Amino acid sequence: METVKNKKKPFVLLRMNLLFLIVFLLFSVLILRLGIVQIVHGEDYKKEINKTNDVSVYNPVPRGLIFDRNGKLIVGNKPLNAITYTIPQSAKPELKLEVARKLAKLINKDSKDDFKAITERDRKDFWILTHPDEAKALITDQDLAAFKKAHLDQKEINAKSYQLQLNRITKKDIQSFTKQELEVLAIYREMNGYALTTQIIKRDVTPREFAVVSENLDKLPGVDTTIDWDRFTVFKNESGDTVLGSVLGKVTSSKEGLPKEKAQYYTALGYSRNDRVGKSYLEYQYEDVLKGEKEKVQNKTDKTGNVLESKVIRKGKRGDDLVLSIDIDLQQAVEKIIQDKLGKARMGQPYLDRTFVSVMNPRTGELLAMAGKQYVKDKETGKTEINDYALGNMNSSYSMGSAVKGATVLTGYQTGAIKPYEIIRDEPIYLKSTDVKKSWNGIGFGNINDLYALKRSSNVYMFKLAMKVGGQNYVPHGPLLFDKIETIKKFRNNFSQFGLGVKTGIDLPGESAGIGGGIPPESGKVLDFAIGQYDTYTPLQLVQYISTIANGGYRLQPHIVKEIREPNVKSDELGPIAHGIQPKILNKVDMKSDWVKHVQEGLKLVVNDPLGTAYGGIHNKQYKIAGKTGTAQSVYDGPNRKPNEIIWTWNVTFAGYAPYDNPEVALSVVVPYNLTDKTHVNLEIADAVFKAYFDLKEKREKEGLSNAESTQKVENIEDAKKVEANSDANENE
Repeated sequence: METVKNKKKPFVLLRMNLLFLIVFLLFSVLILRLGIVQIVHGEDYKKEINKTNDVSVYNPVPRGLIFDRNGKLIVGNKPLNAITYTIPQSAKPELKLEVARKLAKLINKDSKDDFKAITERDRKDFWILTHPDEAKALITDQDLAAFKKAHLDQKEINAKSYQLQLNRITKKDIQSFTKQELEVLAIYREMNGYALTTQIIKRDVTPREFAVVSENLDKLPGVDTTIDWDRFTVFKNESGDTVLGSVLGKVTSSKEGLPKEKAQYYTALGYSRNDRVGKSYLEYQYEDVLKGEKEKVQNKTDKTGNVLESKVIRKGKRGDDLVLSIDIDLQQAVEKIIQDKLGKARMGQPYLDRTFVSVMNPRTGELLAMAGKQYVKDKETGKTEINDYALGNMNSSYSMGSAVKGATVLTGYQTGAIKPYEIIRDEPIYLKSTDVKKSWNGIGFGNINDLYALKRSSNVYMFKLAMKVGGQNYVPHGPLLFDKIETIKKFRNNFSQFGLGVKTGIDLPGESAGIGGGIPPESGKVLDFAIGQYDTYTPLQLVQYISTIANGGYRLQPHIVKEIREPNVKSDELGPIAHGIQPKILNKVDMKSDWVKHVQEGLKLVVNDPLGTAYGGIHNKQYKIAGKTGTAQSVYDGPNRKPNEIIWTWNVTFAGYAPYDNPEVALSVVVPYNLTDKTHVNLEIADAVFKAYFDLKEKREKEGLSNAESTQKVENIEDAKKVEANSDANENE
């Protein structure tokens, strides 16, 4: 027995010695490794630990301002105190939640709008974040086994688990939040976005909130106080709508950010996802001018993405300003004229709901006013309201009737169908398989020349002229033998030289070219075309057409922006001109100047000869007005039309200019959907608009103001300040 014990002792000692040897070798290797780390790679690891990244971000700046031609501010920026959050590169939800909870104690974000903005998905995500154990319990062992069986990697497992959690959260769970928790959620949801982008947590904060957050910035990583801006308009009409509102357009909010359909385009240009951009009309068209140059900030971040230091590399620059060709005083006067005249004309007129007026300088193409009004029934209240519809001047079209007869007569000259002063007999005409066609007086005007035809608005003269363009003379009860396709092609080619049936080229998006009737089903429709009752045109095309005649045959591109100005730090002066918009001639009509002058004489007679169709409706003849009336029968196609219902209505129009011996203003008036052709509301509006224009001109001349090519001073800066003050007061209430 003793011999066995003696044999075991050396064996145990051997094992212990072997163990000590292994431990010694392991410690030796560890010491050697630490030595290599410290001595050989020590400096490299220190550099890696202290390594920082420089990341540049771009902060938005206020948009450029919009002025009228006389330096009156139309659209400005109202400064707002704001609280922002810059998202770290490695923003953990728990860290953001902690910041949101601290902010909730310092600011109020518990309004109806704040809570209404919280979506069901926001609530579910917040519930998962604030109830981690309950959320984890929503994933069962069976789920985990299924993931394992499907051989999913960890990323796929996390995604599947998250989706199951969202599906299994109950309505009771997401309705369990207290008001205080919802306020935290309202703040937290605003903190989400792309790394190193700045999110606005709250705009228009109170002075107390601004001060208390500023004092606690060291306890709120990523949070900052800054000055934001909001767009405001100065001019409102009696109903509270913005003057020229639909044309000015809108800007996206910081919550909207870039429009989805244009996001890729804008991000390629350096925009951030939450940047505000022009989303319609003038604000959209001149986005590259109004946006300004962003402030460039270089952020130094540590390895984990926390911002260590921020430095402004390039100061931002507010967007350039737009000076419009619009005269805001004239615009206001025209809008009031339309509202008053249309309101009276609508009595007993269930379909008459809109009117358009375009006013243009025929020598430059500058639009001085572009006004439109439409009565619309509110779907919720059932009440009928009158809305701004200035855009209808460029994106809606109508049969213009006899207002286009100036182009018809000039087409006759150009094709050799007639000559100036040529006499044609106005009489009821009878064509084979066609209803009788006649002028508005029924019996005809007898033998008349082209000037008399314009003055009295003879339809038959134009019908017979159209036949001659097709190479045929009128034969009583005979057929129309001309080539309808070639004939209407000649008319359309000539009409397009005046801007009828083609886009005018205005510097706004969404312009319509009107509606061409295509190939006429029968030759008689070519005759209807000649009196403006086949193709449709926009009110803007109508004013371009009459301007082309007024200036001697030059089709000018209408434009609503007159100048682009650099921003100025002085509040009462405009900056230097960066770019002036010069008149652009689109084409010179392919007609003799004498022919155009001859038609001008006919348009002068329309208004100033006692037999002229506008003589009784245009009273302010001291302004030397020339023009052409129009009446077109058309099928009603407005909002009150029922399916398969055909209602015949009348469009009454007028296109004119003044003074006829030195034109400086041209206008078009379009009043569609009348139940009668006996109304003179088109002439009443035209007469009042001419008077408003010349009254303003006289008033300014008496005040020593001139129509200079450019203006320097902001005329209504005090009014603009009042608008800001009133806006602040209303919001505080």
